[in-house]
Amino acid sequence: MKLAMIGLGRMGANMAERLARGGHEIVGYDPSEEARKRLTGHGLFSVASLSALVGALPNPKIIWMMVPAGTPVDGTIAQLQPLLGNGDVLIDGGNSFYKDSMRRATLLSETGIAYIDCGTSGGIWGLEEGYSMMIGGEKSAVASLRPIFETLAPAKDKGWGYVGPSGAGHFVKMIHNGIEYGLMQAYAEGLSILKHKKDFSLDTHQVAEIWRYGSVVRSWLLDLAADALGKNPNLDGIAPVVADSGEGRWTAFEAIDNDVPAPVITLSLLERIRSRDRDSFGDKLLAALRNEFGGHAITKE
Repeated sequence: MKLAMIGLGRMGANMAERLARGGHEIVGYDPSEEARKRLTGHGLFSVASLSALVGALPNPKIIWMMVPAGTPVDGTIAQLQPLLGNGDVLIDGGNSFYKDSMRRATLLSETGIAYIDCGTSGGIWGLEEGYSMMIGGEKSAVASLRPIFETLAPAKDKGWGYVGPSGAGHFVKMIHNGIEYGLMQAYAEGLSILKHKKDFSLDTHQVAEIWRYGSVVRSWLLDLAADALGKNPNLDGIAPVVADSGEGRWTAFEAIDNDVPAPVITLSLLERIRSRDRDSFGDKLLAALRNEFGGHAITKE
């Protein structure tokens, strides 16, 4: 198949390369000239505009977007819609909010364009390991794209699947990322306790390596933690500030909307938010209160 890839960041470029290795012909586009240079050889080439991208594709046109969620996706769609027509397919492989995906699918269906929401996991490792894909949208359109998904997945029959109508793919990926927040937080807290137990002088990298084999807490995230600790045991040069890209927040909101208790995911999100407060008014007030009622010492800045 010949298809286009919009968004040639590291993950988008890696996905394009995996598709090319699988025999697909890929034309790419990114606003950044430097990013466009990532596509070279193996059936890969890039163009300098969206109109050139669309013009390079046969009918029906298949376009995969790896674009940041929100306004960038809407802006890209607004530019593409006049260039596409009945039977063409637009795949959103990013982390869009599922309700946005439902809205976009309805909008594009009016001109016969199929909008597929494909929650994609695998990060920078997907080039070699394959990508996990949770796919929503028109079932017939998804079926026609099967060779693409089989090429990107870890195996033709593993790591991907059609999960439901428009929005379902991004909804499942949203919950996937919420779970990821909780898992990461648990590893971070546990290994931090080990690090702070000065009596034993524990080697956290060694412990993580032990846990990687046979342990009930082994996982790919633990593999990555062990790798990080092996390269930088004290995590020198890394600021204790953790960003979030939205999926954890959306998961917590959905839990509330559906009356589902999700304390681990919610608290892991709050810990990320707390990590960014370098001048915490709340912590200062706690210290002041302890001093007010008990005369406890205050540490001066």
